[in-house]
Amino acid sequence: MSEKYIPLYRKYRPKNLEEVVGQEHIKHALANAIKLNKISHAYLFTGPRGTGKTSVARILAKSLNCKEGPTLTPCEVCPSCVDITNSTPMDVIEIDAASNRKVEDAQNILEKIQYIPVNGKYKIYIIDEVHMLTTHAFNALLKTLEEPPENVIFILATTEPQKVLETITSRCQRFDFRRITTDDIINHLKNIAKSEKIKIDDDALFTIAKNSAGGMRDSLALLDQVSVLDSAKSITSEDVNKLLGRLSFDMLKNLSNCIIQSKPQEGIELLEEIYNSGNEPTQILTNLLGYLKNLLIVKNCSKDELLADLTQLNSTQIKILKEQCEKLETHQITFLIEKTAYYIKEVKTTTNQHLWLEIGIIDLANLAQNTSLLDLQERISRLEGTEIGRTFLPNSTNLPAKSEKVEIKQETEEEAKRQRGKEAKLPSLEIRDFGPSAREGQDVSPDAYVSEDTSSHSSPPASNSSNLWFELLQAISSPPVVSLLSEHARPVEMSEEKVIIGCEKEIFVKMLSDETKKKVIADALQKIFNKDVSLIIRLASADETLAVEKKIRR
Repeated sequence: MSEKYIPLYRKYRPKNLEEVVGQEHIKHALANAIKLNKISHAYLFTGPRGTGKTSVARILAKSLNCKEGPTLTPCEVCPSCVDITNSTPMDVIEIDAASNRKVEDAQNILEKIQYIPVNGKYKIYIIDEVHMLTTHAFNALLKTLEEPPENVIFILATTEPQKVLETITSRCQRFDFRRITTDDIINHLKNIAKSEKIKIDDDALFTIAKNSAGGMRDSLALLDQVSVLDSAKSITSEDVNKLLGRLSFDMLKNLSNCIIQSKPQEGIELLEEIYNSGNEPTQILTNLLGYLKNLLIVKNCSKDELLADLTQLNSTQIKILKEQCEKLETHQITFLIEKTAYYIKEVKTTTNQHLWLEIGIIDLANLAQNTSLLDLQERISRLEGTEIGRTFLPNSTNLPAKSEKVEIKQETEEEAKRQRGKEAKLPSLEIRDFGPSAREGQDVSPDAYVSEDTSSHSSPPASNSSNLWFELLQAISSPPVVSLLSEHARPVEMSEEKVIIGCEKEIFVKMLSDETKKKVIADALQKIFNKDVSLIIRLASADETLAVEKKIRR
């Protein structure tokens, strides 16, 4: 019968302080304490998971209870060392506070403290996740922690030191474990991979280290997981990403290119490929957010060595980001980051994650149009002398009330004539234009904003059409549908008998023609007209778009 397999994180657990990866400040302090025989009665080890807290606690226990101890190099053969190595010690008691958190459990510990050690010099209690103890349990331990028996040592470990009572912390020597550096993790993984005969690329080791968040245990667990893949070829970074459910750098690069080049159709097609590969919406957007964060760092930092540390990317990947940055301004990248963070929040709380994912990518992929609108809003705000411009997010609360108006503050009659040609009033809701002039990147005049005057009973047809369009957007109960209509659709005809909505591209016709979305629009129309209205959603022709534009400007 073959020998039982031992996971790598257990097989390569450090046996002495010298084998601990990283944590030099802690190793040095504990080594001096052992050499000088200045052993405290209580220690508090804090830090992120997988950084060596429990391992160092066991090493300290082994160093103190070894037959040759206290020593920095336990013999590994005496009964105490062997018991600790095999996790069956009589004098070293490990307690999981998460499942032994009651006051009765603390009292049970206190009862056994009185017994003398069997094999070693000390009875050592290692309490893991000590922050999980109840206040009553903490209070039961207080007196003993302050003045324990001479041969008793407490080692408390926690990932959340702020939850430990200050009265407990003040009675312990505290050691803060830091995240292990990526380089240290990679070097350690290389040695283990060589020892275990695991064929793996350096890029794959880099990906493992980067995804472990500074925890050696997580890195070893992931290396263990990928080691079972096809042994005939070397394990690549792509293999690791697939196992993690993460998007590869190349996939994120292609998706970001669709966004930077304002190609929503290509972006949505690539998104479908990514989604159908098994990636969850939240994971896709979170990965994209990380990519955009690296893009922002590369845009604002010129030192290659610092870039490698900050982004955790290799030189080839950083070069790609630099090329993308040449096409973007810092405020545009920040804008994309804010939008992506918004859609992550929405995806997490909605019941239709795929829909919000599509909306998010389409919105992001209209970068050129969105940022030009931001510039327009800023110009209007300066003209009005007040901050009314705001970024559109797919939420119905961003739509103004029907009676909302904003009056332009004119400094002089001459400037007003030069800027607008006449006195006017503007609402804070923009009228989108995806006609030829907008697609060619030309400026949109502030006259494209339609003034809504509810007191007039003789409004021209174009004004009625625009008012009804605003009313429809406000009546729709689904924010994603509002977003689609506001960003990518325009009213071609709006009357009590028929409503025709024109879309700029076929993909948006398909999305809005979905039975659920179309019913939402039809229900909103029924509210407005108090009757069923014929609803047609189709591709808008260039002539129709221009005709609507001319009517609105007139």
